[in-house]
Amino acid sequence: MRQIEIRQSEPGQSEFTRKPKRKGSPPALLLLLMALTALTALAALMLTGCSEKEEDVLVDMNMPYEPDTPAPAPHEGVFKSEHGTMTFPGDGESVILNFDRELAECLGLPEGEQEAKYVFMSGYLAPHGHVPVRYDVAFMIRFVVGEGDNRSIADVDIGLYDNGSFYTGTNCTTPDRITFFVEWEEDADTEAVDFLKQ
Repeated sequence: MRQIEIRQSEPGQSEFTRKPKRKGSPPALLLLLMALTALTALAALMLTGCSEKEEDVLVDMNMPYEPDTPAPAPHEGVFKSEHGTMTFPGDGESVILNFDRELAECLGLPEGEQEAKYVFMSGYLAPHGHVPVRYDVAFMIRFVVGEGDNRSIADVDIGLYDNGSFYTGTNCTTPDRITFFVEWEEDADTEAVDFLKQ
């Protein structure tokens, strides 16, 4: 604490002077502040040690929307478009693709009948990127054809084309329809390619 001494210098005026500080011991307020800082730092370290790992916390952040309804059954059967077919056995992970040359080249996949794996993905969610989701909330479908050096991967935007507008997300892909959004040429307009269950 500071001690202040008031002396009268002239009538009606005051002059403030401080007593000289004692050397060697800090003021009590400074000691109290140092003690509180140390206790705060110690408490923060203890709480950090008891919390979840940073990776676990990130998993819960910025995750895709999941409806509170039961997940729909996986696609099953033949889905056909003017550019080929997709045959789903109903296991939720494998598909037989049979695309014509135009669609196969556009997607970077082999032409003709190909066994593939697939997964429906969310839109981009930082810091994770795209994450697997159920198809009724998906923004894209990922196909993986082949293995090792012969593997081809295609991420295809999916959704709904209605009255001249493209929509993605909730309820855009149904048990009976999967719509690809395809750009046949770079910087060209996007076209909807509907695969409908037969």
